[in-house]
Amino acid sequence: MTHDPVHPDPVHPNPVHPDPVHPDPVHPDPVHPDRVHADPVHAELDRLAEKTAAQVIAWRRHLHQHPELSNREENTARLVADHLRSLGLDEVRTGIAGHGVVGVLRGTAAGGRGRVAALRADIDALPVKDLCGVDFASRVVDADYPGGPFPVSHACGHDCHTAMLMGAATVLAGVRDRLPGTVVLVFQPAEEGPPVTETGGALAMVEAGAFADPVPTMAFGMHVTPYPKGYVGYRVGNQYGASVLVRITISGKQVHGSTPWQGVDPMPAAGAVLTGIGQLYRQVSAFDPVTVTIGHVEDVGRFNIIGQTVTLWGTVRCAAESDMAEVRERLRRLAEHSAAAYGATAEVEFLQPVPPVHNTGPWVTAALPTLRRVVGEERVTETGATLGYDDVSEFIARFGGLYMMLGVQDAALDASGLPVPEEGGRGLVTNHNPHFYADDDTLVTGVRLHAHVAYDHLTGALLPAG
Repeated sequence: MTHDPVHPDPVHPNPVHPDPVHPDPVHPDPVHPDRVHADPVHAELDRLAEKTAAQVIAWRRHLHQHPELSNREENTARLVADHLRSLGLDEVRTGIAGHGVVGVLRGTAAGGRGRVAALRADIDALPVKDLCGVDFASRVVDADYPGGPFPVSHACGHDCHTAMLMGAATVLAGVRDRLPGTVVLVFQPAEEGPPVTETGGALAMVEAGAFADPVPTMAFGMHVTPYPKGYVGYRVGNQYGASVLVRITISGKQVHGSTPWQGVDPMPAAGAVLTGIGQLYRQVSAFDPVTVTIGHVEDVGRFNIIGQTVTLWGTVRCAAESDMAEVRERLRRLAEHSAAAYGATAEVEFLQPVPPVHNTGPWVTAALPTLRRVVGEERVTETGATLGYDDVSEFIARFGGLYMMLGVQDAALDASGLPVPEEGGRGLVTNHNPHFYADDDTLVTGVRLHAHVAYDHLTGALLPAG
């Protein structure tokens, strides 16, 4: 179904006032009439989600056209907070760890056991040019961001995450009288990492007391990905790897380019470090992937000056968190000794560490019935491991829960379960690529997933054994 995204105002939307009447006692699914729900609230969640679909698409397109970088999500946070307030939530907290927003919805149904479902969306964008080809593509340039100016886009899909959770807030507020517990709606800034001179992200929200009252009994999140539209991918174990940002500053002695013997050139040392990094993977177990990537080289000078310093910026990723300490130590040793070989020095700093996103078997087992009910058993599939990272791990490690992937592209799964381009479609484009795209009509599936997971947890249907 195609939804018209034009009429709703994305900045000042009219709140949806759902029909409070319970569905027919036989519990037909108004969206998928061939399905029958054991719990009438499941059908109601689907009905309300379908009502929000056009508005969710409008929000997503507005956010896509107006992206904001990490720790600069002021307008995004305002849009979110205004919508949550329009729903009459019990609490709407703003300014958490920068521009974080938390909404608290306390259900009024009897029989609750104090369960609290935290649903999380990340709201920041990337310093990546938008080449996705849609008419609502971003043309934003942030001239003031440290290291900029940068083109800005939602090349990772956080616009989708934010819009889907805003829609889920609408749906859950519409069944407040049937919620036997509390839903915490978490809109997190700086998932992509704040500037290195600033703090931000998931851990900063925890440290700011965002989850002190109420304390979640589970956390849930999802990430749009290049999988078939409407498919849910999950993994028992590390869904994402451990990560840390690395800054290597190599210092020499500045001198004119015509007399290199009178100074110390840091460039050859930088080259030796870059070359040596390619051998680090051979120094740890081959059975758990690791990677060290230098994504940016920064120096100060001009063509005929041997500069004082060269700075290498990169990231370390480990599938097994236990490998991180060893990889860091080997990288430090490589940089220091390579620099010394050329008469220079190296300082290695590890910043913004993020633990892996770990889904335990009991939580996955508990969630699978919910996921299969929402998207269909044939669309729930196990994924492979990745070395991507997401600091939602800070929430899941503390409160339990799980993180999963939602397919949003023109794809199919091959015989081995890997995504391949769908014939005649737009192809497969990975997150963080300037051409990354997401299918609008899949967003309502994300709304339903959030709502069903939260409701099932509050009722006790989604709990790990024991």
